[in-house]
Amino acid sequence: MNKTTVTSMNHKLSQAACGAVILASMALTGCQGLYSGQVLPSGYYLQDDVQYFAPGPEFKLAREAQALEEAKAEIESVPQGR
Repeated sequence: MNKTTVTSMNHKLSQAACGAVILASMALTGCQGLYSGQVLPSGYYLQDDVQYFAPGPEFKLAREAQALEEAKAEIESVPQGR
């Protein structure tokens, strides 16, 4: 074998090794990805902590509405009877 053949083989071998390392790192990392508009879970979604948010009131302004009703009740006058 001549020097150019050995150099060419070394170059191809290093490219193949680099490609194999890149593919292995992509396969072994469980990253979340965005594919075609969908966010797909990581490979470790079964081991992730579950985040639970307790349900709140459906009407988000419940306290404000209650305060307005109380203020309205204070302002309204009671009709006088005869």
